[in-house]
Amino acid sequence: MEAQLILVTGGARSGKSTFARNLAEGVDGKKAFIATAEARDREMKKRILLHKKERPAGWDTIEEPLRLEQTLKRCGSRYDMLLIDCLTLWIANLLLGRGMDEKAILKKTGTLLAGCRQIPSRVIVVTNEVGMSIVPTNKLARLYRDLVGKANQQIAGEADAVYFLVSGIPITLKG
Repeated sequence: MEAQLILVTGGARSGKSTFARNLAEGVDGKKAFIATAEARDREMKKRILLHKKERPAGWDTIEEPLRLEQTLKRCGSRYDMLLIDCLTLWIANLLLGRGMDEKAILKKTGTLLAGCRQIPSRVIVVTNEVGMSIVPTNKLARLYRDLVGKANQQIAGEADAVYFLVSGIPITLKG
């Protein structure tokens, strides 16, 4: 794998995380999984435990729900591969947990993207495709969908490779 920055996207339960882990395993050297999920309820706690069990042995796990840019700066030179899972949860954390507005979140996404380019590590970013469904009926859900769509466009536009997962099957969109 030659790409420095890879975006892996798709719907819920499409196989994104598994595909991203398998891509990362193809890179020699030290690896870290950067988890953005927060265990706010019982169901999310179970999902997080399942994800932890699926992580390959020998990887470091960094739990960072909010400060991804600072985490990249702090850790980027210590690892050959960083896997961020996932951008959509990070955006939800910023929107709901920090009450940030659209402009601030998209600015942070730009800073995150610049950070990915400034470190020697290869980076895989996992995100959800949330814009292929019905239009949400409430304002907050529409804002979230729009924010994720715009952030995905920012990352995809600069990524060296972009993969879209459907039913566990990757489709190469770029790279």
